[in-house]
Amino acid sequence: MSTDCHRLIRDAAHHRSISKAARLNGISQSAASQQIQEREREMGVELFDRRRRPLSLTPAGKLYVDYCRETLRRQDEMLASIELLKQQANGVVRLAAIYSVGLSEMAEIEAAFAQRFPQGELRVAYLRPERVYEAVGEDEADIGLVSYAESTKDVVALPWRLEEMVVAVAPQHPLAHAHAVMAERLNGEVFIGFDQDLPIQAQIDRYFREHKVSVHTSLRFDNLQMIKEAVAHGAGVSIMPRRVLREELQQRRLAVLNLKPAELFRPVGIIHRRRKVFNAVAAGLLTLLQEKEEVPLAVAPAS
Repeated sequence: MSTDCHRLIRDAAHHRSISKAARLNGISQSAASQQIQEREREMGVELFDRRRRPLSLTPAGKLYVDYCRETLRRQDEMLASIELLKQQANGVVRLAAIYSVGLSEMAEIEAAFAQRFPQGELRVAYLRPERVYEAVGEDEADIGLVSYAESTKDVVALPWRLEEMVVAVAPQHPLAHAHAVMAERLNGEVFIGFDQDLPIQAQIDRYFREHKVSVHTSLRFDNLQMIKEAVAHGAGVSIMPRRVLREELQQRRLAVLNLKPAELFRPVGIIHRRRKVFNAVAAGLLTLLQEKEEVPLAVAPAS
């Protein structure tokens, strides 16, 4: 039996009038009467006492109208839930990332997201680390990607991956043809570093102190792209995550050396606001990121 008939019988009982129920449901009075009578014949009982005016329910009718109301209520809830899911699947997720996640890596994430959520929209903003925390904490971003992620009173940090740190040099540098370099070999080298307030520079400085390495820092930048450009132009050597050097290795604009001892790794984490309620696409992006595996990169020889 269709829910249209459930609705018709419910409305007839509520308004105590078949003619009014017919108008509310967009059918003629005779069609409404026929539908109700057909249902009564199927069940073998009368639902309405037609001898009384206004129309009243029989005991069986009261039971059946309760059933109609419950059926229609559950149908409405189900349809509302489906509509919410559709809206969420078509929704927007805002991702804030540090610059060093890289455009090529983000393109891969965006492609995987588009395949999984073709109606969703991924909005990406590249920010300094402190601004990523602010954007997530103030609900301007749903998910953040930062290095050295730490939980705060407003933000939860989840581990994502560890990135191996390597030495990057220009192809014409004397070390360019080496596969690996001992830490002490960097002693006295002109070095391109990160801004001193960034955790990655603090980790590099600690590594140098532990291995008694002293370098001449000529330039400092707050993002990896600028450091890569400076190294490629022969302004000095640097230490940075191998993962962010993929394009430069393929283009042979930089040479990469394994650093010995291999004790430097940059942790990258996922952050989100505490008690954050994710929509379907945001939850899907979080799952996608956690599924994504790091692919080992071969060291490209310098030309």
